[in-house]
This record gives sequence, structure tokens and C-alpha cells, in this order.
Amino acid sequence: MDHLHQAHTSHEHSLRQELICHLPYASFSVALGIIVLSIFYFLGTAINADQSLLRQSYHLLFHTFHYVHLVFAIAGTIISFSRFSSDRMRCLLVSLISPAIFCTLSDVALPTLAGRLLGIDVDLHICFFSLPDLANVLPFMMVGLITGFAICAHNSTTELKSFSLHSHFTHILIASLAASFYIASYDVNAWHPVMGMLFLFLVIAVIVPCTIADVVVPLYCARWKSCS
Repeated sequence: MDHLHQAHTSHEHSLRQELICHLPYASFSVALGIIVLSIFYFLGTAINADQSLLRQSYHLLFHTFHYVHLVFAIAGTIISFSRFSSDRMRCLLVSLISPAIFCTLSDVALPTLAGRLLGIDVDLHICFFSLPDLANVLPFMMVGLITGFAICAHNSTTELKSFSLHSHFTHILIASLAASFYIASYDVNAWHPVMGMLFLFLVIAVIVPCTIADVVVPLYCARWKSCS
């Protein structure tokens, strides 16, 4: 872990280097997400649960992890931004807009594309466009904002670096669980015959948006004023 911390704080913040640095987190978290999904599938099969009931349960789990993902993404963006800038208004805007876009990409849009490429009939469901879902999304986003600013107010820059690194695995794990249950909620039985390719697609679907949202966007937005 110390080696990863040193690598994370010493390398240049290019997208390619950030993706390489965070690839192990994505690989292990998506693998763990597949294990969790498999356990749920095994339990549902063992009790001979109704397929429609399983789909509803998976859809509920997707929403739960998607909402919690927003909390981690927003707090993480605030932490990353605050390491390089004290502009609170810009931090607020970036921390709302960036996670809303990239959480939707990692949890919904890219899993939808992956499912369709693998022959699974997955629909595109964006919670921000659904009023019942939006009523749940907004409180989670508010808690994410409060949490992020509270962490920044009580920790030094060095402590923020460490906190950001150690929370990143949990963040990506939650994203991978949201993406996994999203696909499974549309077809309970179709995902496991293509588990290998699904794993590959989910790693890509999780690492690219989460890395851009957590590191690249807040870093460049925080430094934009000094570079202009």
C-alpha cells in the first residue's frame, strides 16, 4: 500500500498514467462484484426463486449501489479538487456535474452497451430523468457534498491524499456492484454464460469514468485558473 501511495503521489497526472495506477483497484473490485452477484444468483437458484422477483431484487440493489456511488463520487471529487484549489463555488459545481455524468456512464450507459454487445436485452434507465428516482438521488448527492466538505475541513492536504487513496477501492467496488446488478436485473440467467467478456467490459466501464471523475476532472478544473 505504501508503494501504491508513493506511485500515486509522484507520477504525472496524465489520463494514461492514472488509468494504469487505478487498474488494480478496478480489476479486484469488479472481480469481487462478480463474486457477490454469483452468490446472489446461487441463493436465488437454490431456493427456486421466481425470475421476475429476482429481477426486481437486482433492480433494487442496482439503485441502492448507484445512489451510494454518488455519495462516494461527490465526496471524492471534493477531496481531489480541494487538494489543488480553494475555490469553493467551482468545487461545488464540479462536484455536482462531474459525478452525475460519470456515475451514469459507469453504472448505466456503459453496462447497457456491454450487455447489448453480449446479447443481453438491456434498456437504458437514467435515474436523473425519472422523477421518483430523482427524489432519492438528490438527498444522496446532498449527503455526498456535506461529507466531502466536512472531510476537507478537518484534514490536512497530506491526510486528504491518504484518504482519497484508501477510499478509492470502496468507490470502485460500489460502482462495479451497481453495474453488475444493473445488467443482471434485465436477464437473471444471461450474464453467467458470458461472464469472462462481461468481466472485461465491466473493468473498462468502471475504471475509465471513475478515474476521470475522481482524478482527471477535479485536477484540471482546480488548476484551470492558473493555466489560463
